[in-house]
Amino acid sequence: MVVRRPPGRRAQILAVAADRFHRSGYHQVSMTEVAAGVGITAPALYRHFRGKPELLDRAVRLGLDALADGLRAADSTDGLGEALAAVAVGHRPLGTLVQRDARLLPPARRAALRRELRADAALMVAVLRADRPELRYEDAELLCWSALSACAGLSYQSAAPQPRRAEAVLREVVAAVLAVSLDGTGTGTGTGADPQPPAAVPGPRPQARREELLAAAVRLFHERGFDNVSTDQLGAAVGISGPSVYRHFDSKAQLLAASLVRSRERLWHEVDGAIAAAPEPDAALAAGLAAYVGFARRNGDYLGAMLSETERLAPPDRRVAVDFRRDFLRTWVGLLRRVRPEYDAVEARIRVHALFAVVNDGVRNRPHSARPDLGDCLLRLARAVLGLS
Repeated sequence: MVVRRPPGRRAQILAVAADRFHRSGYHQVSMTEVAAGVGITAPALYRHFRGKPELLDRAVRLGLDALADGLRAADSTDGLGEALAAVAVGHRPLGTLVQRDARLLPPARRAALRRELRADAALMVAVLRADRPELRYEDAELLCWSALSACAGLSYQSAAPQPRRAEAVLREVVAAVLAVSLDGTGTGTGTGADPQPPAAVPGPRPQARREELLAAAVRLFHERGFDNVSTDQLGAAVGISGPSVYRHFDSKAQLLAASLVRSRERLWHEVDGAIAAAPEPDAALAAGLAAYVGFARRNGDYLGAMLSETERLAPPDRRVAVDFRRDFLRTWVGLLRRVRPEYDAVEARIRVHALFAVVNDGVRNRPHSARPDLGDCLLRLARAVLGLS
């Protein structure tokens, strides 16, 4: 007897896998869990896909194919906004899959993914410069990557907003980003940001070994991923042997948790302090934006590790990290709604998530992260994303 597979089964499997990876992180999801989500057995799942790496690869490719198709059909900046918003809503896991989980793909596939994204950005640049021929190529490219990041921010919302509403807000966000003028950045005529990269803070006294390990851990976990960093590499980064790491931390997992806690403390101290010191909501939002951009430029490794490695924390530590994110987001949503009372909570959350995505990606993605006027550029983009004049 011939057993016929239900039509669309592969698509169903990919949708379930993408959702599971998005919600829990690649490492936390088993093939058995994906199979159960589809209503089949694990052996049946393996008849469609060889394993989790192929599932992740295909799920990412599905979303990127939809993105490329939409961008190829766009012939105006409005068309770009429609395409980006539609993919952000229709393939909501794509942002986290690309930014967090795709780093776990084989090197050849990661390289292919980067080529596909650069080709997508090039399509966008061509359309944008046709509408705004005065733009330098590098400025148009920064605007296009920022628009991609803003839409990817939807992927980090814990609950999906109503699709039509989300698309409408994201179209407005993309239009505002692609309309930003970068003329005069870094000349003192823009937002007032320091155009120079933040200077390294000198250390008059050597850091305690524990503090050195925390700083090295954030950098290495961001660059290579938690599972690809050994205690020998951590020790070598601060001039000690691998086993000596255990004099300071009981495990690599404890070191990851402690490094993220320390960075969160600094983030809260800098940004909340700037907001609290301002006399009124407009000034508080401006101060908060400047503080967040400044922190991000100095702590790109932490932001990267926070996005990619939080799911590797033990459950109690992961809950604390997630609670911090929610509290931090709630502070910004509340402040934005005081400045822009016409925004409801849904729109404010979409815009705040987009803000964080634009800044977090902007400080980490070369070649634009090396721009001497990056601080001013990011502040202009951030204000555009939030709908501020």
